[in-house]
Amino acid sequence: QVQLVESGGGLVQPGGSLRLSCATSGFTFRYYVMRWYRQAPGKERELVASITKDGGVRNYDASVKGRFTISRDNAKNMLYLQMNSLKPEDTGVYYCSVLRDSVTSWGQGTQVTVST
Repeated sequence: QVQLVESGGGLVQPGGSLRLSCATSGFTFRYYVMRWYRQAPGKERELVASITKDGGVRNYDASVKGRFTISRDNAKNMLYLQMNSLKPEDTGVYYCSVLRDSVTSWGQGTQVTVST
């Protein structure tokens, strides 16, 4: 079965950086587009970034473009999100996600808090 396990979240000051990781198993990772979402308190989950199977095309929400970088390692079945110049509005739970056979799978999420 599909398993997605996020890690790397934490408390960081504005302007700081974090690198999120998502360890995957239970499916052929290199065959699928992968996505990072986030959900702020009281708000709907939103798409932050996506990356194609070979990593050749990456797309970002306008709010993170130029600050976040999505990447993947198909040999290790790992997805990453490098987050720089963090802002308080980046606070939320971050999830990695895969759409496979019309079913979206999610990890448990990792909390990112940007605050002084």
